[in-house]
Amino acid sequence: MTQSTHHLRSLLLPSILIGVMLSGCMTNQYVKRDEFDQTVGELRSTDAGLASDLDGFRNQFTEMTRDLHGKFSNYDATISNLQGRLRVDMSAHFGYDDAGLRDEDKPALDEFSEVVRQYDPNVVVTVEGFTDAAGDPVYNQQLGQRRAESVRQYLVTDGGLHPERVRAVSYGEDTRRMLDPGAWGDQGGANRRVSLVIDYIGLAPK
Repeated sequence: MTQSTHHLRSLLLPSILIGVMLSGCMTNQYVKRDEFDQTVGELRSTDAGLASDLDGFRNQFTEMTRDLHGKFSNYDATISNLQGRLRVDMSAHFGYDDAGLRDEDKPALDEFSEVVRQYDPNVVVTVEGFTDAAGDPVYNQQLGQRRAESVRQYLVTDGGLHPERVRAVSYGEDTRRMLDPGAWGDQGGANRRVSLVIDYIGLAPK
């Protein structure tokens, strides 16, 4: 759970509690008018504050998306909006049967880390590792994990992201996620990649 998500839940809880209190007051024939009006006022104030926070998160999400598009226009990358999440696909990060991060790919990861730190260092980043179609599926699952872990370590150590907020998962040779289905070896570079997913509290921009 991100700090932003925790903050939203902390705002929702008082709203729910006030709603329950209001329901109870309406069934009590001895409720005082001033107490009723106070409860209604608190509920409206809480809802207004929550709406304002949601607008702020949406605006921040939109600004982050725009900044990422600008910074990654010079790289071989695709940025997708996934209803409150951002996926950054960067192709050909790895050589055949290799999990070592190449030096030429590090500047893009530096740009990514900079944007995350600037807008919200408490979002959750998931590094997704992929392989091409060659080899055993079980081995490729492990290879994809090593690639994801390699990028995760760089984002934490060199990029300054919080280790508890950067996860690594593997999709191996999942055919549904291949950029060039079936390709491997010299032709499969697009499939040997990582995707960086920013989980931004499930909000989509307006």
